[in-house]
Amino acid sequence: GDIKRYRVFIQEDLTVQEISNRLNRYGLIDRKNFEALARDRDFLTSLGIAGESIEGYLYPETYYFDRSMGSRQIMIRMVNEFWKHITPAMKNRAQTLGLTLHEWITLASIIGKETGYGEEKDLVSAVFHNRLKKGMRLQSDPTAVYSLKDFSGPIKRRHLALASSHNTYRISGLPPGPIANPSLDSLKAALYPATVNYLYFVSKNDGSHFFSTSYVSHCQAVRKY
Repeated sequence: GDIKRYRVFIQEDLTVQEISNRLNRYGLIDRKNFEALARDRDFLTSLGIAGESIEGYLYPETYYFDRSMGSRQIMIRMVNEFWKHITPAMKNRAQTLGLTLHEWITLASIIGKETGYGEEKDLVSAVFHNRLKKGMRLQSDPTAVYSLKDFSGPIKRRHLALASSHNTYRISGLPPGPIANPSLDSLKAALYPATVNYLYFVSKNDGSHFFSTSYVSHCQAVRKY
C-alpha cells in the first residue's frame, strides 16, 4: 500500500539541533539518536565529512520523508543533496583561497547567519576575508551563541564573552566547524567575496547592514542604527 510521506521544508541556516526539532515534530526521528548520529565519527567518514559534526552538510531544501526512514536514511538523503551542489570548480576555488573544504563551509555558515540578504552576502564575505588576512578576530555575533542550547532572542553583550570553541570574539581565525547549514548562495559568497576594503558592518534594523572601512566610521554607524 501507499506510505504516508511528510513534506518537510528545511530553510537555510538552521542548525542541526533546529533540524532535529523539526523532524521530531513530524515523528520522523528520535531526537537523541539523531543528535548522537550527527557526531558519530564512523558515520561522518562514510559521508565524506571531515569535521566533528554533520553541521553544515545538511542541505536546505524541501524534502519528502516517511516514518520508515529513520535518522540515518534522512541524514544520508540530506548530505547527498549537499554533495550534488558542490562542484570540482568550487573545491578548487576554496583551495586557491587557502581554505580547506571544511573551512569554506564553516565560513559560509557564518555568512548565512549574519545576513539573509543575498545581494549583500559577498560584502559580508569580504569583511571576513579581509579580517582573516589582517589577523583580526571575526567577532561574529552568531558564533558567540552557537553553543547555547535552544537559544532565541537578541544577542546581548554578555553573550559575546562566553567561553566557547566557536566564539569568534574569544578565538582567532575560523571556528572548528560550521555554526549552521548554509545555502548555495552563502557557499558561493564565501568563495567570491566582493572586492572592497570593508572591515566592519552593523545591522540597519531592517535586515540589511551598513559597511565601514574604519573603526571610527563603524562606531558612528553603531550610534546611528
